Amino acid sequence: MFTYSRKPHAGSFSKHRIAKESTKQKRSFKESSFASRCVEKEMNRSPRTSPSTAQTSPTLTSPVITISIGRNQRLFAAHQDVLANSPFFHEACRTQFFESTNRRIELPDEEPEVFSSVLEYLYKGDYYPRLQHDRKRNTWYLEDGFQVGGAAESTVHMHGVAVLKDTAIYCAAERYGLQELKRLALKKQGLQSGIQCSTILSSARFAYANTPDTDSNLRAHYLALIIRSRQTFKRSGTMQNEMEAGGKLFFDLFVALVNHMDDLASSPRSMR
Repeated sequence: MFTYSRKPHAGSFSKHRIAKESTKQKRSFKESSFASRCVEKEMNRSPRTSPSTAQTSPTLTSPVITISIGRNQRLFAAHQDVLANSPFFHEACRTQFFESTNRRIELPDEEPEVFSSVLEYLYKGDYYPRLQHDRKRNTWYLEDGFQVGGAAESTVHMHGVAVLKDTAIYCAAERYGLQELKRLALKKQGLQSGIQCSTILSSARFAYANTPDTDSNLRAHYLALIIRSRQTFKRSGTMQNEMEAGGKLFFDLFVALVNHMDDLASSPRSMR
């Protein structure tokens, strides 16, 4: 089983920020809980290949497709055979090209920064910052000493709301049918630290709105993160304002917290 480690920025933890819990600390709820099982299964899953070899060599002689992204219609170009690795784009190419000779796909609701990462993955098997493996320590880290928790927090703006980039990429991979990209984005998500409470909640809401109920992996990640960081949320006052809005996220969080309390009550330590 692989472990994940990264060093957060010094001083990144404050009243309104959280730091990732050390992997040596006792988990805040049992591994037998539903949320924990789901996220740990995906977070500790080894990729079938290294990031540099995850994709087969693309056929660069196939037709070039133009993809128009976002409201400003930013244009990207990609080879048809590369796009065909995605069931979504495979069907889009097949349908559009039977109907017209215009080799162009319109994605007005997509964000250019997110699609750029998806396209990079289709060509290279990873996206920046790439995932690296330290064989000596048997840990994963991000290239170039990339730090999360700075001013930008590696976020993208989705319809005017700040969302963690890896979460947005995970949801895009869900739309495009790229299961390996989802696993990669979840691994990178687990390496983040020093994230603002407001960003965690906006990203969690985005994850719930853009993943089906049958896909619990990213949702479980956020439930576990919020539970581990509950004291910080309590001090910031952010959670109370957000919970008043309701929604499935907070129903699931309530259930997870009840299960957590039941686990504490039934643990040998609490029975002493």
